Amino acid sequence: MSSPTVSFQTVLVANRGEIARRVIRTLRTLGIRSVAVYSDADVSAPHVREADVAVRIGPAPAVESYLDIDAVIAAARAAGAQAIHPGYGFLSESVGLAEACAESGIVFIGPSVDALQIMGDKARAREHVLRYGVPVVPGFDAKGLSDLEIAEEADRVGYPLLVKPSAGGGGKGMEVVADASGLRAALASARRVAASAFGDDSLILERLIRRPRHIEVQVFGDAHGTVVALGERECTLQRRHQKVIEEAPSAGIPAHTRERLLSAAVLAAESVEYVGAGTVEFLIDADAPDEVFFIEMNTRLQVEHPVTEEVTGLDLVALQLRVAAGLPVDVTPRLRGHAVEARVYAESPERGFLPSTGTILLFDPPPGVRVDSAVETGSEVTGFYDPMIAKVIAFADDRETALARLDEALARTVVLGVETNIAFLRTLCCDPRVVAGDLDTGLIETLLPLAVVRPSPAQLAAAADAVEVPSEPRRTSDLWRELPGWRLGAENAAPGDFVALTDDDEMVEAQSAPGATARHPLRAAVDADGAVWVSEEGRTVRLRPIDRRQRMRRRLAAHEAGSATTEPEGRAPMPGSVVAVLVADGDPVAAGDPLVAIEAMKMEHQVLAPCDGVVHLLVAVGDQVRRDQPVARVTTEES
Repeated sequence: MSSPTVSFQTVLVANRGEIARRVIRTLRTLGIRSVAVYSDADVSAPHVREADVAVRIGPAPAVESYLDIDAVIAAARAAGAQAIHPGYGFLSESVGLAEACAESGIVFIGPSVDALQIMGDKARAREHVLRYGVPVVPGFDAKGLSDLEIAEEADRVGYPLLVKPSAGGGGKGMEVVADASGLRAALASARRVAASAFGDDSLILERLIRRPRHIEVQVFGDAHGTVVALGERECTLQRRHQKVIEEAPSAGIPAHTRERLLSAAVLAAESVEYVGAGTVEFLIDADAPDEVFFIEMNTRLQVEHPVTEEVTGLDLVALQLRVAAGLPVDVTPRLRGHAVEARVYAESPERGFLPSTGTILLFDPPPGVRVDSAVETGSEVTGFYDPMIAKVIAFADDRETALARLDEALARTVVLGVETNIAFLRTLCCDPRVVAGDLDTGLIETLLPLAVVRPSPAQLAAAADAVEVPSEPRRTSDLWRELPGWRLGAENAAPGDFVALTDDDEMVEAQSAPGATARHPLRAAVDADGAVWVSEEGRTVRLRPIDRRQRMRRRLAAHEAGSATTEPEGRAPMPGSVVAVLVADGDPVAAGDPLVAIEAMKMEHQVLAPCDGVVHLLVAVGDQVRRDQPVARVTTEES
């Protein structure tokens, strides 16, 4: 969709990663000069190189760079930008940025300050749309209430309940409370995350729908009073309230329910005289899909907007620019086919979906489908930002074919150097309930925990080949010779003699016969620590080669392990920051008690006591910790 009459010559994109790249792509198509901003962590990021101009706005932490409104405005002025596109996330729903743009004579590509203020607070939005006849889930605003008053109101509404921050979104800080006994802990955790992520610990509590489906409607409004709905999206496949796979249209909801969704979404947007791209989110009970309940309105473009673009044929960023320039929406939605999107995260599903960081040794996206990526070969994935590194979007005439195309595309997606959820995404695509459209937001939890799968014979053989005979297209083909650890030519490296450790410290050995050949070629690369990463059909393993001497030491240690005594330690499951110490040094604890909370990439994880005993803390709030670093030690009489 071209908009030759849009008057902007220069637009600053106040975001990073795949978000910035997506917006820059449309700006380039429309002939509009693009300005990227970047932190010190992103100096070599793809979005910086792809923009026409790039401006540094601060150090790596987002609060000192991408969330610094003054720095963003200064960058726009310096680059001569007439408008700022905030992308999604970061400042995309910031009243402060919208006000600063107005004061500086810069167009904010988003809704009005009033709309941001009303819809940006879940409690206020709920009360507002209720007055306009939009149905909402039973619940209450907990702002200003004591814990005792909250408990009384919770009893009145009834359990189970969902506790969530009034500000922000993305599922951060949400807690499910099954009964009154879990309320106090849930309130404390939700407030802590809300204060950290949004600077506001206000909460709302809502009745939990037991088998909810999460459906959202894409709306667009213009300055002339027109609001249109561009169809709905199914966002039900979630984990910890974070969307994992999205599709458009939704999977088989009744036609009359769809009409209610679209009309309620338009009504909600009209209630705030909405201008720009917005998403109105609803819950539907999977067992009784006749009713719809408003959750919130996201006053921005969404991560999952590509599925709407695929089924409508529209460029939603171009439409945003058109509306921001004062032009009418001027579109008539015509939906066709089916689109499905999978979010590829740098995380380890087998280790509880903990985030992964490192250098991307090889990124090879699949052909034949749309891929919106934040990375390329050589990119650094840090702990400063969200762990989503790419989106893979498949389109077809029908849902079954779209899911099959997505699965095939994921099988051909190669990411080496960080752990990813690609194999888990393939499992979801092929799950019988997903294929049948029998969805609810708890479906993913029924598949957990995930068993750690041993490397296949083919992966072990490929790892041995990668170490012994480096070849293209591996970008580290020269670097491997200089790395520490096992290497070809060492006194312990016999031809075909490859033994390595998995991430679970299991010794594995390459066999002479690798077994069945994969449908797609295996890819391998060696990282800076000498570990070999191998991808097979979307499943990646990391193997640390060891020599004969190391093998012998491990076997002796294993043999003597029965007589050895150790002091059980609670270790950091991921690199991050200590945000809470939940016990005092010297406290008696029981196995499974939470000791320390660590946050990284918008995720909070508790380190639990490994056994009964007395705890000795090794970290304090604010400390930065490495993966596997001991954070507490629990001693017993025996130890």
